[in-house]
Amino acid sequence: MARAALARLSDGEDAAITSAALADPDAQPLELLKLRRKPGRPPGEFKKIAVSLKLDPDVVSAYRAKGPGWQTRMNDDLRKAAKLKRSAG
Repeated sequence: MARAALARLSDGEDAAITSAALADPDAQPLELLKLRRKPGRPPGEFKKIAVSLKLDPDVVSAYRAKGPGWQTRMNDDLRKAAKLKRSAG
């Protein structure tokens, strides 16, 4: 219904509506770039790689039981076990 009404607008009516909206200080259009944002977290200092990994259920449960951040804690423990230091990249 709204599309049909929009299709019936003449160029003059559309220009008048646009002009009135632009003149209203409370109805200024937002810049599209401000509305668009990338989904997910902002990129961190170190790029992570998604992997599929099969683990024992009790191992996953133990990490999850400690609350949010369990995957980061698991990653940190794997780094320690492999005797790896943080690298830039």
